[in-house]
Amino acid sequence: GNREVNLEATDAWIYDHLNKPHDWKVGIGSAEQKMLWWWCDALFMAPPVLVNYSNLKKDSHYLDEMHKYYMQTYEYLFDKDEKLFYRDNRFFIKGDPSDKLERNGKKVFWSRGNGWVLAGLALILDDMPKNYVHRPFYENLFKTMSARILALQPSDGLWRTSLLDPDSFIHGEASGSGFHTFALAWGINQGILSKENYLPSVLKAWTALEKCQQENGMIGWVQAIGFDPKPADKDSWFNFGTGAFLLAGSEMLKMKL
Repeated sequence: GNREVNLEATDAWIYDHLNKPHDWKVGIGSAEQKMLWWWCDALFMAPPVLVNYSNLKKDSHYLDEMHKYYMQTYEYLFDKDEKLFYRDNRFFIKGDPSDKLERNGKKVFWSRGNGWVLAGLALILDDMPKNYVHRPFYENLFKTMSARILALQPSDGLWRTSLLDPDSFIHGEASGSGFHTFALAWGINQGILSKENYLPSVLKAWTALEKCQQENGMIGWVQAIGFDPKPADKDSWFNFGTGAFLLAGSEMLKMKL
């Protein structure tokens, strides 16, 4: 018969994640870690799990905790003018030696970092109860970022690793593009994004992503583990790039073209 999964380890981990004493909670520690999710990739890693866990436990406390920490990160890392997330505070703290701009003078917004956030929003909304009081915030953020990502898509379909300085890179990058494609396709499939406005972009992106796959199945053009825009090549492979490709493909399969 069906056995229930033993959630003891998960329970302990989530309790620890939300409640463990941290230096930053009492105002001590590096400038970087002023909050639980101080880098934008974390918005893919933790919030969807907490939404799922809240449903499993039938306890909205976990949703509220997720929202509290999400808002801290949003208020800190989201640039309301550019409608994109900084990867972390290295990219906007003035006077910091690592403070920098792209070669064209634009701010540094990393494609995969924003892909983590946008794909994470799709996963959050997929499981978040329709009547949750803060759901409109996540829907609005998803729509706002989707429109920005749509507007920044290069003509060949693949986003470059630097969203605001695409000319620095000769080729698109598959992991960020995979996450963007997944999220936009999910939005169409859910009726949150307009098919008329978004479908041409999604089809163009998916066609370009398919060309990143080699004959042996390997997905190339994936930027290495990092935190800022760097080049990739046809043979650069990392498991998260394949994961992004599979997420995008799964939504393409669901799409009624």
